[in-house]
Amino acid sequence: MNADLSLYLVTDAPLCGERGVVETVRRAVDGGVRIVQLRDKSASDAETVEQLLALSQAIAGRALLVVNDRLDAAVAARRRGARIDGVHLGQGDASVLRARESLGPDALIGLTANTPEHLDAVLALPAGTVDYLGVGVIRPTSTKPDHPAPLGVRGFRDFVARSPLPCVAIGGVGIDDTEALRDAGADGLAVVSALCAAEDPAATAAEFRRRWRAGTVPRVLSIAGSDPSGGAGVQADLKSIAANGGYGMAVLTALTAQNTRGVRAVHVPPADFLREQLDAVSDDIVIDAVKIGMLAETEVIRAVGEWLDRMRPPVVVLDPVMVATSGDRLLSPDAERELRGLLGRATLITPNLAELAALTGRDIVDWADGVVAAEELSAEIGAAVLVKGGHLTGDEAPDALVDARRGLRQEFTGPRIVTASTHGTGCSLSSALATLLARGSEPEEAVRAARAWLRESLRAGDGLRVGRGHGPISHFAGLWDRGGSATRPEATDIAAGWWQGVAGIRAGIDELPFIRALADGSLERAPFLSYLAQDALYLRDYARVLAEAARLAPTSAEQAFWAESAHGSIVGELELHASWLTPSQGVSAATFAAEPSAVTTAYLDHLRSVAFGGDYAEIVAAVLPCFWLYTDLGRRLHAGELGEYATDPQHPYASWLATYADPAFEQATRTAIEYATAAAAAADADTRARMRRAFVSSSAHELAFFAAPLESSLPG
Repeated sequence: MNADLSLYLVTDAPLCGERGVVETVRRAVDGGVRIVQLRDKSASDAETVEQLLALSQAIAGRALLVVNDRLDAAVAARRRGARIDGVHLGQGDASVLRARESLGPDALIGLTANTPEHLDAVLALPAGTVDYLGVGVIRPTSTKPDHPAPLGVRGFRDFVARSPLPCVAIGGVGIDDTEALRDAGADGLAVVSALCAAEDPAATAAEFRRRWRAGTVPRVLSIAGSDPSGGAGVQADLKSIAANGGYGMAVLTALTAQNTRGVRAVHVPPADFLREQLDAVSDDIVIDAVKIGMLAETEVIRAVGEWLDRMRPPVVVLDPVMVATSGDRLLSPDAERELRGLLGRATLITPNLAELAALTGRDIVDWADGVVAAEELSAEIGAAVLVKGGHLTGDEAPDALVDARRGLRQEFTGPRIVTASTHGTGCSLSSALATLLARGSEPEEAVRAARAWLRESLRAGDGLRVGRGHGPISHFAGLWDRGGSATRPEATDIAAGWWQGVAGIRAGIDELPFIRALADGSLERAPFLSYLAQDALYLRDYARVLAEAARLAPTSAEQAFWAESAHGSIVGELELHASWLTPSQGVSAATFAAEPSAVTTAYLDHLRSVAFGGDYAEIVAAVLPCFWLYTDLGRRLHAGELGEYATDPQHPYASWLATYADPAFEQATRTAIEYATAAAAAADADTRARMRRAFVSSSAHELAFFAAPLESSLPG
């Protein structure tokens, strides 16, 4: 059985205190616990059966119920009508093979494991014998004094990496472990004291679930008909799910031939094929929420109900597609009765006034009467109801969320949006709600956010210019407007693009007389010293620009790197320059005695304007060519690509050429490329464009800088 293992409660009677196990479980399930494991070592089998009966009634199908070790008690409780979904066994308990045989293929069978030998034993079992592993303990815990040595998060991660089965972390797990264990590969958290001893188990469970889901994309399944024109049905659902931050999946209940002007034909595949679709998805993928739309026939509705009973998805939003815009009933009386039976399995239902009237069997005379009818229906079925007033006349378009169990009645309103692009609004709203609820939003918050998104999408619908009838809403209008549709490049793509973009400049550097003469040893000393004198002036201010990059750096690692590079420019590189320019004095005022050339001034003006008028991203793009072009040139000089003599130890500038291919500088260059291109990848398009311009401009200044020593010595 492929179950949602995300929040797994293991009961402990002493920790539950006067509140008791049953009431603790009831509240924890209200908060989002997905699996309850009854663990009571001191109870007899008969007492365990009675506890299972009470827990089954309290859970009422909202979570899975398993029992620790007591296979015979699970079988006995099932015989007495309890919903027992499986067992969790220790290494020394009843055989998992016997458990599978006794409870059947749909049962949830878990096994404790924490050593490589345990994994080997699992691998030796027939496929499908065990569904998940309880791995731990994570840290010492008083609720299981005979536990093995704690694994810790690192040990858990190592175990998960070798496991062929989903792994639930257990043993000393607290709420602050949520993110670390999820990131270590946990499929769920098994919690004992953090929930059993909580003052408010519902609130604590909800916080566990919120933190667990914060790092995930909800997996939302639409069960509905298709619309080949793309405005309604599963096509609209998938767009809505994506627009609201979910991963959408779809199981088709019906195929339609329709467009924006109406439905021409409907084909309903056999219910057995619907079951195959549902099982194919849920056997492989844990489903965080389900949206249910068009269910055309009695057998289809029955198949969906059976699947819901078996899988227990945590969020079910039901859009009761029962009444056409014309007022015609879309379902037979038998199908309507079957659909009504689904309502109690829902988290939220989203009828319009006509559908609400059909579900309650009463006339609804106005909006106030509709809200009262929604409250009556909510009280009857135990689910929240969002009644929609979009079909009313008037300047306002009201909705109301009611939940009789919580005593909630919240009305929402807004000016009616005048548009013909209303096709699929009900489908789109319900699937958006399913996604937002799966992301952890409270119902009121989810309705408010879904309405805001839907209204924005309605306003933009006409701009799609789709069809001649009632066109679709524009599901991604906000995304396109605020985020655009351009892809965000990876850092490696940016590096390749920038490097290719200066290919002409790089080729120009290779052909410069200064570089060619430096490579073949024919460069005279005067232009070489002139180059060093200007480079000394450059390095002094270049270090200040690097220091500014360090000041603005977003992380301590980047701050340290740019600060170290600034220090290296002043100490290491200038000392090397002084060994040629002022060998007897070292780095001194005489090292900087040259008058800055126009080329040097232009380059430094460019860097200073970026450093003190731009931002971190632009600065690191501007300084990057001084790393990258020098390293590339040094590597190729040392490889003899610009002439074999450059590799000869007798070369007159051999000591200088060696600095070009210094391994430490090469590593620094890799780091500079990494930081600069990562900043570009994270930036918006405008910032990326400015960074590229700064990089190209600095590269051009590098070309001019290499050219200047011989150009300035030419007779004028």
